[in-house]
Amino acid sequence: MAHNQQFPAKTPIIKFKEQDFYSLRDHCLNRGLLFEDETFPAETYSIGLQLLKGKNLSNLSWMRPKDLLKGKSEPLFILEGASRFDIQQGEAGDCWFLAALGALTQSPQYLQKILIDQSFSYQYAGIFHFRFWRCGQWVEVVIDDRLPVLNNEYLFVKPRNKREFWPCLLEKAYAKFHGSYANLHYGYLPDALVDLTGGVVTNISLHSSSSDLMTMVKTAAEAGSLMTCSTLAGPTSESVTMANGLVSRHAYTVTGAEQIEYRRSWEYLIRLWNPWGKIEWRGRWSDWSPEWQETHDQRKSQLYEDKDNGEFWMSCQDFRDNFFGLFICNQVPISLDHGSTPHERWSQMMFKDHLIPGNTEGYQRGMQYIFSVPDSMENNNVIMSFNIGPQNLKAKDRTFPLKYEVFKVDYQFQHFQDRLPSTFFSQFRIAEKGIVSETTCNLTECFSLSPGTYVVVVSEGREAVEFLLRIFLKMPNSDRNLDGSLNLRALQASLPENGSQQSIFYKYAQQGLDIDATQLQSLLNREFLRGPPGDPFSLDECRSLVALMDLKVNGRLDQEEFSRLWSRLVHCQSVFQNSPKNAGVFLSSDLWKAIRDTALTMKNDPEWLIPYQKSNLLEDTSTSASRPSGLNTHRPADALSSQRVWG
Repeated sequence: MAHNQQFPAKTPIIKFKEQDFYSLRDHCLNRGLLFEDETFPAETYSIGLQLLKGKNLSNLSWMRPKDLLKGKSEPLFILEGASRFDIQQGEAGDCWFLAALGALTQSPQYLQKILIDQSFSYQYAGIFHFRFWRCGQWVEVVIDDRLPVLNNEYLFVKPRNKREFWPCLLEKAYAKFHGSYANLHYGYLPDALVDLTGGVVTNISLHSSSSDLMTMVKTAAEAGSLMTCSTLAGPTSESVTMANGLVSRHAYTVTGAEQIEYRRSWEYLIRLWNPWGKIEWRGRWSDWSPEWQETHDQRKSQLYEDKDNGEFWMSCQDFRDNFFGLFICNQVPISLDHGSTPHERWSQMMFKDHLIPGNTEGYQRGMQYIFSVPDSMENNNVIMSFNIGPQNLKAKDRTFPLKYEVFKVDYQFQHFQDRLPSTFFSQFRIAEKGIVSETTCNLTECFSLSPGTYVVVVSEGREAVEFLLRIFLKMPNSDRNLDGSLNLRALQASLPENGSQQSIFYKYAQQGLDIDATQLQSLLNREFLRGPPGDPFSLDECRSLVALMDLKVNGRLDQEEFSRLWSRLVHCQSVFQNSPKNAGVFLSSDLWKAIRDTALTMKNDPEWLIPYQKSNLLEDTSTSASRPSGLNTHRPADALSSQRVWG
């Protein structure tokens, strides 16, 4: 079977168009020059004729912030912190990007990764740089600070405060990243969310009840998620302001949710922000609506604002009636149901590859990536996310350019070291999947898979495409019982030896080569314990076990190292079961005492000495670290396709 290398956890920052910010800046400073970017010049084609149609180009100029202010004041990169209210959309229909950016401003730690520390004073040379995520790597984009101005007005994003320029410069960098401002004129919300965070996007159905919808938004906000949404298309293909104040085919940022007492019952509200600014909802619970005057809720003063800033409240019912979808982005998938705080733990596998077009020989010639599902979680326990760059797409493309399927691998085929034979694909059925989110650049789908080994086969492509595949595996619950004990009946009566032990190893081994602490945790909790989990192995304990047996000091166990660990566990179990002090309850402290006692009797074994000397675990009989929180195993809301917006 084909085993592909995982994408490294940490990768260097890629320099877009091979431009190094620091060398370019130093070159300009040494010569007393202001940077002029030849790769994104101050020319009309950097804007795009689509956005300049019907305009008098003789009045178009490119000006630096210092020239725009005409010496009346000094420009600032950021004034009193970056906020969504600093953004006011211009001529480009890039609301899909600005709404995602508005959501990002609510997470300063993530926004700082994009903006970087820079200013118009310290070592200013007319050059700035920003970072965006693409195919598993952060890409640094360098620009000059010349902004397009038409008839003395900003052509694109306008700074709400005339001195603050981070939104204008960031938008220009994103336009360069996509080739031109015109290429931002329409797009998909999930693409912008992924470009700004490197996260995974879920499209939440709006069919939930008002109270559930409000609670889901609050739960996602508490988890640090970015949230955006879009309105339905209007009577024309253009984005227009409707009678209710909403803009058709337009993207908004979701910024909050609350319940408020109203007429002796509860009203459930959603708060949104419009990148256009000023244009706001005019219906129930909008600014100056009678509902705010009638409510006597004590929190009214905290929630109600009459500011002309594009942000407004509306009822959950009106939100469901007027919006197409709710996109939630996080570093790992989260499930939202009835307000349960998302405590899922996910393991992530990453594969970066190139697909060559012209493949017509079927699945057995496709690219194959294997993974194992360690334990049975109720539903949607596997999320697959594909990401490609827009540079791989042509203007006519309207669908995601890759096709793939997922197959379960039977044990008889796991010995294949190259590719699965054609007979495999004729025998085994394809795993069923449901779309979570799909655009031309990103595809995310969820699966409900039983424990076992699976293969992802990428089988077709219209053109050469570089892509990143991320597989998120929901990990089993590792909470202890309150008394911290495990009934002896939950122990396996006897553990498999040698041959069958090898099959267990390959069942959980990543790429069939080795296992890390997370995979060891799943293996031990499933194969070493039986019955309802009462005191499963924690991740910290499994890390310690890996450290004990890891002769290569690489943080993983190969088959030989795992075999030695398994024999120790068998011996420890025997020691415990034959102990005259055995009271029928196996505590974590008992386990470590048994391992320690076993190790002390094996200190003459050279293979045991090395890991024994590397770790101080056997000298530490303190209690293990606290366990991570429990898992939610509920099913997330139904998935929906993404809608392109350009308001």
